[in-house]
Amino acid sequence: MSLSEAQLAEIETARAARFETRRASVPALEEMLFTALPVLDHGFVRVIDYMGDDAAVVQAARVSYGRGTRKVSEDKALIKYLMRHRHSTPFEMCEIKYHVKLPIFVARQWIRHRTANVNEISARYSILDKEFYLPRPEDLAAQSSVNRQGRGDILEAEQAALVLDLLRDDAERTYRNYAWMLNEEEAEDHDPHRPGLARELARMNLTLNTYTQWYWKTDLHNLLHFLSLRADAHAQYEIRVYAEAMLESVKAWVPGCYEAFSDYRLGAVSLSAGMLAVVKRLLAGEAVTQDTSGLGKREWAELMISLDRPGA
Repeated sequence: MSLSEAQLAEIETARAARFETRRASVPALEEMLFTALPVLDHGFVRVIDYMGDDAAVVQAARVSYGRGTRKVSEDKALIKYLMRHRHSTPFEMCEIKYHVKLPIFVARQWIRHRTANVNEISARYSILDKEFYLPRPEDLAAQSSVNRQGRGDILEAEQAALVLDLLRDDAERTYRNYAWMLNEEEAEDHDPHRPGLARELARMNLTLNTYTQWYWKTDLHNLLHFLSLRADAHAQYEIRVYAEAMLESVKAWVPGCYEAFSDYRLGAVSLSAGMLAVVKRLLAGEAVTQDTSGLGKREWAELMISLDRPGA
């Protein structure tokens, strides 16, 4: 992650500010405010602002007038009940805003979640930094032979080095051409005798591993839905690491909701009616096989993995 001295100074100025408020505040998240959590080689996640806390979820569920006098254990039990039974509205009462720096190809995957307010840096008005994502050699893998969306075996060291050279050379070449087309006055090779190409056109030459930035604001319910998909072990690594960084902020912000989310989403398994019927038969002592289960091969395999019986 690379932040300029000016950016670091701006962050410290924001962190030094103090405001008196009657709104709920969370000390653990206050400590994280504005601080850049590094992700990948040049990316980061920063919490910019938030509204609400665990008590806000409880208050909305009970439609109470104040923060209440019930015990913390009762509030936690209610939050777990809401999470377990998928009552989403109380969680929508909390909101959070992030500043995220991420590769363009990750942003295009991320934006598929159409449940947030997003404002991305505009390459029509701004010149993007010369920063692009280069994977670690251990993150370079061949296409999976069984999953069209996934990775297979890690590339051998020699082949991984060749791939990294190609990625680096292409990114540097296209950025060099991008800068040449812009022909900005500040550039070392600026040519005053030719016009620079419009930024909105020059940007099309950049590679998808170029970094972009955005502000991303969402409510807690939709954030947890995003994290349930993107923090999952099956998610693409490059977006999963962002989700994992955001999980740390959720843990600091709403620890009761985070605990319920970990229990009923991240650490849980959803079973179809057919899968549940198989579990009941197994508990009754019946020797069930895939052929007699009524499940397809993939669904059977998923069930067996969930029950720690792979290969059964």
